[in-house]
Amino acid sequence: MDDANRPRPRGPWDREPAAAAPAKPAVRRRTSASPGEDKGQGIGWAILSTVLLGGFIWFISGQWIIAVAIVFGVFVHEYGHVLAMNRYGMGPAKLYIVPFFGGLAKGQRAASSEWHGVLVSLAGPAVGLLAATPFFALYAVLGGNAWLIGAAAIAALNLINLAPAPPLDGSKAIGPVLARIHPKLEQGAMILIGVLIVWWGISTGRWILAAFLCIALIGHLKRGAWRPEGRRLSARESWSSVGLFAATAAACAGVGLLALWLFAGRSMSGALHVAGAYLGIGA
Repeated sequence: MDDANRPRPRGPWDREPAAAAPAKPAVRRRTSASPGEDKGQGIGWAILSTVLLGGFIWFISGQWIIAVAIVFGVFVHEYGHVLAMNRYGMGPAKLYIVPFFGGLAKGQRAASSEWHGVLVSLAGPAVGLLAATPFFALYAVLGGNAWLIGAAAIAALNLINLAPAPPLDGSKAIGPVLARIHPKLEQGAMILIGVLIVWWGISTGRWILAAFLCIALIGHLKRGAWRPEGRRLSARESWSSVGLFAATAAACAGVGLLALWLFAGRSMSGALHVAGAYLGIGA
């Protein structure tokens, strides 16, 4: 190698060569953590909640068949919500039994559109009616009007849930339709109907229902936000929502009247009398 091209040795006054910067470890970019998935109700608490709910209904009704019917009806009703939530991307949904009050279906995320919210809300009462089937079957095989009362109780459970008052299913099915006309119309209708149902519960001695709806109504008023996020209903979906709501309500009423018609010896006037007495308007 030529001396001219040979590198000069470093002298005592030369600067120290710059040390190569150590390679930095690759930094893993942090992404926003998704909220933890709801694990659902533990088996022990679910059993205890079911026993407390059934025992409370048995205590206030005095009939174990009504207690079994309502508890079974709550499970099937809420499972209808769970199926719809999973179908429309809100799952995996979880089912909860709430002591003394009923049940709750909870998704992992909100509905992507109000239309999906309507379908989820109506799936509970629609599927919940299937819970009356074994009680009609037991009446056909064993006889006894107590099974018919159980079927009627399941129909009433789903029909009452269709009342358009928060937080019942009817408010989630009809509320978006009213809000499409004007947001204040939805608020006014929900408050008015909620107050009427609370008054009906108090006047007919249904204190638990009245207290539950009163607390829920106050909570909605305090929260102030009535419309969830998501795409609003289209005109066609609004008409479909009203039609599905009416069909579901008619089915619930029809199953209840069928049970009471058989209970009253195949007398429609007798069935209407029993239904009116339950509603507090019968003579």
